[in-house]
Amino acid sequence: MSSQGRFAATNLGVASGDSSQNTASGRFDRASMSTWISVLAAMIGSFMAILNIQITNASLLNIEGGIGTGVDNGSWISTSYLIGEIIVIPLTDYLSRVFSFRLYMLASAVAFAIFSVACAFTHDLASMIAMRGLQGFAGGVLIPMAFTLVLTKLPKAQQPIGLAIFALSVTFAPAIGPTIGGYLTETYGWQTIFFVNVLPTIVMVTALALTLEKTPMRLGLLKEGDWGGIVTMAIGLSALQTILEEGNKDDWFASQFILRLAGVALISLATFVWIELTVEKPLIRLRLLMGRNFGVGTIAMTLLGFALFGSVYILPAYLGQAQGYNAEQIGSVMAWTGLPQLILIPLVPQLMKRFDTRYIAVIGLMIFAYSCFMNTAMSPDYAGDQLWIPNIVRAIGQAMVLTPLTSVTTGDIAPEDVAAASGISNMLRNLGGAIGTAVLATVITKREQFHSNIIGQSVTLGREEVHSRVSQLTEYFIAHGVPDPSAARAQSLIALGKAVKHQALVMAFSDTFAVLGFVLALAAAAVMLTRKVTSRGAPAH
Repeated sequence: MSSQGRFAATNLGVASGDSSQNTASGRFDRASMSTWISVLAAMIGSFMAILNIQITNASLLNIEGGIGTGVDNGSWISTSYLIGEIIVIPLTDYLSRVFSFRLYMLASAVAFAIFSVACAFTHDLASMIAMRGLQGFAGGVLIPMAFTLVLTKLPKAQQPIGLAIFALSVTFAPAIGPTIGGYLTETYGWQTIFFVNVLPTIVMVTALALTLEKTPMRLGLLKEGDWGGIVTMAIGLSALQTILEEGNKDDWFASQFILRLAGVALISLATFVWIELTVEKPLIRLRLLMGRNFGVGTIAMTLLGFALFGSVYILPAYLGQAQGYNAEQIGSVMAWTGLPQLILIPLVPQLMKRFDTRYIAVIGLMIFAYSCFMNTAMSPDYAGDQLWIPNIVRAIGQAMVLTPLTSVTTGDIAPEDVAAASGISNMLRNLGGAIGTAVLATVITKREQFHSNIIGQSVTLGREEVHSRVSQLTEYFIAHGVPDPSAARAQSLIALGKAVKHQALVMAFSDTFAVLGFVLALAAAAVMLTRKVTSRGAPAH
């Protein structure tokens, strides 16, 4: 093992004072109370970090009005946070060794709460984007560190329980985010959604400060840092995320701005990969992806991120744009994708004791996919009541996926590589979510145009049923205060055009659910290519 690997294992392995009892070697069957306090406190941070990706989704219109920006720019409120997270997640392994695991985690948690509160006091888009980006940069640290604690502090027999708790943060938090955000916005104002992190952070920081063992900083590692990799990764990922955010609005590669950004992203990320494969101490150990389970499992994890964050994006968008729901109404519908997981996810470790974890993950992915296909034939009156059953089915599928998929993906990762593997898998899952959101937004735009053209070809005044409908609408407007027949007829044509646009929009959203179902089917196929893992580092052939 390299000295770097030995230190990573040691640094993470002594995260609490009773490390002699709680290593992940499987020598002991049960972790101590102190270890569980550390793990559960870290999970609070992971939950809050992921929650804040989606908590603004149902409240964007309110926030946009509050800071005086338009709809076209408001999506940066979510995107800037995600950029910060995606950049910092792969840096976490290195920075936790430089500043010590305990100090870096505590400092990041405090900074996360401070920048969160700062968002509530912003008055313009630029300051909101800056604060959200810094909030994401601080909060992103908490996700891989929670994951790392599970795989380095808990014995093998208890790791499925820890992974199940981690799964709650990854799947439950995005689903419940719009619910919490919508309720707080409608009841107390949009600023309150940024105060929701304060109390959990106080609890988390207190618990971690009492249970994580102090370890010395190693500032000398700054001289050995892979700074070329850090710079090229940060530039490349920022450019890529900006492309994903602005691409649909600017018609993708028809825009010179997008073309230039694409060049920057391509050159930066290609250089980054070359650096990581050639330097002695890379920032991200990309060679870990050569392992069959980790490589294929990470592909499945990225596709899951596409569908997980994509579904949380399109459901609030559909309810707001097509059905006119307010933030609280959107949240109440989304709750039925999240709340059942509180009951279901804790049961998954018991399933993993009885069945091959690969098959559990595949079944979960297929149930998730089926819930998406249930929404592929939506009509203009398809709203919250009709979404109830698909959302319950989706909750069942999501609950069954992440814990076994994570177990399969990391099953042959050596303990000293856990932190590095955590950074890679968590970054790519979030990046998959960013790509999914951008792709689905484009699908909605293009398919709405397609369906509008198809429907428009049929809705012509030369058709008897169309002429009859216009006459009925004209009489309606005359009866409701439009005395001029010409003006009433003009209003009827406008109403008919809106009906066509609404129908096309609903059909476009239906198509996005089909895309999600297809992506999840690909993820299930990828999982089937992995090998069964009987113990860490010992895959069964």
